[in-house]
Amino acid sequence: MSNSSSSISQFLLLPFADTRELQLLHFCLFLGIYLAALLGNGLIIITIACDHHLHTPMYFFLLNLSLTDLGCISTTVPISMANSLWDTRAISYTGCVAQSFFFLNLISTEFCVLTVMAYDRYVAICHPLHYGTLLGSRACVHMAAAAWASGFLNAVLHTANTFSLPLCHGNALDQFFCEIPQILKLSCSDAYLREIGFIVVSSCFVFGCFVFIVVSYVQIFRAVLRIPSQQGQHKAFSTCLPHLAVVSLFVSTGIFSNLKPPSISSLSLNVVVSFLYSVFPPAVNPLIYSMRNQELKDAMWKLMTGYFYAVINFLSSAYH
Repeated sequence: MSNSSSSISQFLLLPFADTRELQLLHFCLFLGIYLAALLGNGLIIITIACDHHLHTPMYFFLLNLSLTDLGCISTTVPISMANSLWDTRAISYTGCVAQSFFFLNLISTEFCVLTVMAYDRYVAICHPLHYGTLLGSRACVHMAAAAWASGFLNAVLHTANTFSLPLCHGNALDQFFCEIPQILKLSCSDAYLREIGFIVVSSCFVFGCFVFIVVSYVQIFRAVLRIPSQQGQHKAFSTCLPHLAVVSLFVSTGIFSNLKPPSISSLSLNVVVSFLYSVFPPAVNPLIYSMRNQELKDAMWKLMTGYFYAVINFLSSAYH
């Protein structure tokens, strides 16, 4: 690592507000969003793990999606909340490396999981007779493991290469969390060509996954529209639309964040866009999936009422 990089002991994150009142408002807002994400994703994970009726490929991948959502929001939001609460902007060099690695790892894994979920829906609707063969338990575990391994490898390559670059432009980031593109802005102008190569390779992989998702849904919609009964069409769409909504939210905010024209770039817009793709999806994904999935809602309700009655019985027995 170069001397200019190793001499930096901390980075300065972009604050959401410069007055104490707005800092506390930001803390409360992020606390509410974080608790909602913890509750929603945690409830999905516990429900799927505890209800054997939900031990199917679709819910297995949904469990993995909720795990990545929990990880993503836990990587960025608590540090931002702490900085607002304690009126500071600093994050240690090691903390910045760790945050960049885990965020990129989890966000990459999430996109891979969404791609696998598109394949799951394609097989379920277009080739239902082969569903058990193509998506057996071993195949599901292998696909999930491949998604996590791909995210890990992508994060290792980008993080190790980015933080090995010499940094010549200070330590202030134009972002509320440590992000690879923001670190690259601090590097010397002639030192990041190798990282650009890694970005091109990753972009090709992401584009390939995106094309796969689009082609899968074209085939799905063609198959659904051939179903003779409206009830059958509605049932098929109800299993696909939540996933399609999550993919659309994820891809649209990510594309706009990375490909928006420089003419409309500003610090405030960058923060809003990064909020939309890093904080907003983990909070709303559980709501999207539970709204149109009656089976998941019933299982959640059964779990919550069972837990409630167990607590009541315990308290009543302890009292008597």
